[in-house]
Amino acid sequence: MTSPARTNQLLYQAELLLAIEPGDDEHAMARRMALEEAALGQLELALDALLREVTEHTDLPHDGWRAWLGATSVSVAELERLRGLAGDPDSWLALLLSRAQALHGDDGAARRAARSGLIASGGEPALGDTLRWCLGEFKALLSDLREGSSEW
Repeated sequence: MTSPARTNQLLYQAELLLAIEPGDDEHAMARRMALEEAALGQLELALDALLREVTEHTDLPHDGWRAWLGATSVSVAELERLRGLAGDPDSWLALLLSRAQALHGDDGAARRAARSGLIASGGEPALGDTLRWCLGEFKALLSDLREGSSEW
């Protein structure tokens, strides 16, 4: 499988996971949380695949998205663009990375929904909604990053 095909596959799989309805039985909350965390994991893998894809013209080893986004000695335009997004706290990538960090922690990334009967607060949106937004932004940027990378 080519690098672009792998990136596409992972994005599609995340999209499929986010489209699954959790149901309304006693397992619905656990199922929703599992689907959200699975989609987040797929998006994290898609980011890693994208970084491999846009840096494959270099001779540098690929050590995962943390290393690539943290390696200031590597200067690739597409990588710089992603680093800029990662550094902007309002960007989809910064949000995705913070959720990915949480995914690897003891508490995980998905949260239980508020109990019914409680007043809803204006807090952060549901993880599924956040991931749908991140996925849309990721896909919107993909062709630009690929175009720049293919010029090499």
